[in-house]
Parts: sequence; structure tokens; C-alpha cells
Amino acid sequence: MSKRPGWELQIGRRLRMRDLHAFLTVTQCGSMAKAAEQLGISQPAISKVIADLESAFGVRLLDRGRKGVEPTSYGAALLRRSVAAFDELKQSVRDIEFLSDPAKGAVKLQCHESFAATILPQLIPRFSAIYPHVVLHVDHMVTTLQALPALRSRECDLVLGRPHVPVADEEFYVEHLFDDPLVVAAGKHNRLAHRRRIDLAELVDEPWIMQAPHTGNYKRLSEAFHARGLDMPKASLVTLSMPLIVNFLANGPFITAYPRSMVVHNSLKVLPVDLPARPWPVVITTLKNRTLSPVVERFIEQVRDFTRPMRAARPTGRR
Repeated sequence: MSKRPGWELQIGRRLRMRDLHAFLTVTQCGSMAKAAEQLGISQPAISKVIADLESAFGVRLLDRGRKGVEPTSYGAALLRRSVAAFDELKQSVRDIEFLSDPAKGAVKLQCHESFAATILPQLIPRFSAIYPHVVLHVDHMVTTLQALPALRSRECDLVLGRPHVPVADEEFYVEHLFDDPLVVAAGKHNRLAHRRRIDLAELVDEPWIMQAPHTGNYKRLSEAFHARGLDMPKASLVTLSMPLIVNFLANGPFITAYPRSMVVHNSLKVLPVDLPARPWPVVITTLKNRTLSPVVERFIEQVRDFTRPMRAARPTGRR
């Protein structure tokens, strides 16, 4: 039996980055004709690139059909690694830019609205003072699960928020920053604000501002009521908008359940209600086996430094 050629002879010397780029474009467009138009080359040229790649790897990479093309299992494997390879090249360009001028670069992150309203307004000025030309791209998310596809596709560098339980350890790295427990809050002029102790059962008929049932806030609150054998209160208002929540709490009889950091930041009153003691961490989630650019690493260091006092503090759930 003849020996199969090594990687260098079979693929390494034949594979070109522009061929991989063409393959990526075809998979993204789902059509060779559309990919050819986007790349500014002829469709036969695209077809030849794909045929040469399939010849080099010895497998079919794309299935052709009436609706276009889609990767085979082999093509999907090449696609994943190709995305990673091009991402590493982009990161190397960022590294070179950072070495030539440490104040340049970009950081792309996704975070919960609560952290965008509490942590980032204080953190960003500190970071920008050190790296004034670094561009920060911040997108809001409702749950960390929503942001994971952006991490996988390298569209964002990190996620700041609650951990997502089913996240696979081999795919993501999760770093604990601090615990931010759920508390029951009201405005300082609320009739409950000066009580020394409030039983959860007393709050069933209060006017509640809640979040949607799929959010962590709602799920934690629901667990607390059900643990006491109580029905979940009916919401008077359902919203994620913190400006709305703060406005109605400050000027009305409403109460809500929200992370402690957000309540304290908005000068609201933490009501003395005993909720089940469960850690509710805030974490940084990044993609494993991905080289982060130096400026992203510097940003993460700033986040760690800024949240260090929060790690030291151990809130009891009362104020």
C-alpha cells in the first residue's frame, strides 16, 4: 500500500488563504453565483477553487442543490477551523497595531443592561483615559445564551453577564467576577421602605414591576415564592427598561426584584425580605482556544481591578 502524502505535500503546499476565503464566502452566501459576484470573479473561477479544495482534501465539501449549496459534514469541519484561522490572522493584525501604538484597537463586548448602566459608566472613563484611541463596541443582551453565537463566530470578544449553565467547559472560559444577588426593592418613599422586616407573603398583592418569564430575575423570584408555597404575584408592569423601573419605583407604590448592584446604583431601597440564599454571579465569558488581542486583555484586566472591591464585599441581601 502506498504511503499517503504528508500534510505539507498533500495540502500545505496547495492550499492558499484566498481559496479558504472563497470557500467561506460561498458558505455564507449559500450560492456560488452570489459568492462570485461578491468577490468580483467569475462563477467558473469559484467552481474551480471549490473543486481544487475538494481534490486536495479528498472529500466533498459542499452539497449542491436547487436552493444553492451547503456544507457537508467535512465542509462544516473546514468551515469552523477556517473561521478560527482568519480570526487568528485578524488578531495578529491587532497585535501588530497594538505593539506599534498601544493606544489603538477595538474591544467588542455584549452585556446585560444592568451592567451597562452600573459598571460600564464608571469603568469606561478609566479605561479610555489609558487607551484614548481604543474603540469600545457595546451591545445589550437579555441573556448570556443570546450572546454565545457571537462569541462562537468571533463577532464579539467577551460577554459580561450571568453565566449560562449548559455552557460546555471545552468551548467557553467563564471567569467569576463577583456575586450580585437578587433583592426586592422600592422607592425611598414607599410605605414599605422603613419596615424592619417584611415577610414574602405580604408582597403577593403589592403592585409589582417584573421582567419577562424567560429572564433570570423572574425565574429567581418565582422560585422564592414557590418555595414558600405562594402564588407568583401578578405584574402591574412588565419591562426591562431601567429608566421606566426607576421612575415608577421613585414616584409610586411599586416594588420590583432586581440585582442588588442596580438597586443601590439607582438609590433605591432594598427591602428587608428574606429570599433564598443563592449565589448569583457576574462573570466574563470568552471563547476557549482563541487568542485575545492585547487591548482586549487590558480591558479584561481593568474589569477585574474595578470589580475587586465587589468580590471582597459579601452582601447579606439587606441594606
